[in-house]
Amino acid sequence: MWCRETGVASLPGRNPYYIKRFAHYVGRRCRNETVKDAAKEFRLDWSTVKAFEIQYMKARLKRHPPPKPRIIGIDEISLRKGHVYRVVVSDLGRRRPLFFGGKDRSEASLDLFYESLGKRASGRIRLAVMDMWKAFEASIRENAPQAAILFDEFHVLRLLNEALDKVRCSEYARIKGTDRRFIKGQKYALLSSRENMTLNGWASLQRLLKKNKRLYTAYPLKETFEQLWSYRKKAWARRFFDNWRESLESQRLPSYAKFAEMIERYWDGIAAYCRPENKAALGYIEGLNNKIRFLHRRAYGLGDEEYLRMKVLTCTLPEI
Repeated sequence: MWCRETGVASLPGRNPYYIKRFAHYVGRRCRNETVKDAAKEFRLDWSTVKAFEIQYMKARLKRHPPPKPRIIGIDEISLRKGHVYRVVVSDLGRRRPLFFGGKDRSEASLDLFYESLGKRASGRIRLAVMDMWKAFEASIRENAPQAAILFDEFHVLRLLNEALDKVRCSEYARIKGTDRRFIKGQKYALLSSRENMTLNGWASLQRLLKKNKRLYTAYPLKETFEQLWSYRKKAWARRFFDNWRESLESQRLPSYAKFAEMIERYWDGIAAYCRPENKAALGYIEGLNNKIRFLHRRAYGLGDEEYLRMKVLTCTLPEI
């Protein structure tokens, strides 16, 4: 029925099956559009559309209950400025988010996931993939001591890119005169992989490397380090890293030397990828974080973190 004053529909409540089917239909539309757009399309109040979507998401979670994971991915995501973080845990075997919550990226926040999972299911976890955050490692050691720890390749390479960018900044500060023009504006050319680089970007990068000896040394070191994850035996990976670290001697690259010391401290968790049973889908963690950021942007103005949590947990579930 339509209200003549507001132009907004009010749904009859005598047939609950009709309401349920219609609520699920509206909820499916909200997977690809905002609550505001769905409310405008169906000429409903936005709070009604949001309630329908929550009803639909609860039905999906009931149809597909959380699994008992064997391989988990752990990461944190920033919701806004001011160090406001939430912990994200996903099942890498089934490619499904399992937990979104906590108040920060502390050990206590990750402990909430294990409490919801239960001791028996926590004892079945075989591998935990994460970044090199000590609070997460401590929580795993406490709640799932049998699980092996694998440090995420993407986080390690991100730290190496930061080390290369420090070399670029130090060279820009050291060099005076017209030679600065070869370094200015080349940050993303240095940090991008070759397959993602345009022809113009590759040409400007080659000019930069010819003009600056230190960057000419640092850039190939960054490119070759990715080979570490191609080895199938820890001994081979160790030999590669030792040779890579020896090549840093007398190169005057302090940020690289600091990065190598960090790799040495966390070597066991990085080299764990050499084992065949630890070949997890590492890219899924970053892909899920990008999806969460997109959902968070679409949820601006609602001020309901429980709604965002349900959006995250159902973002990969099939429709019903």
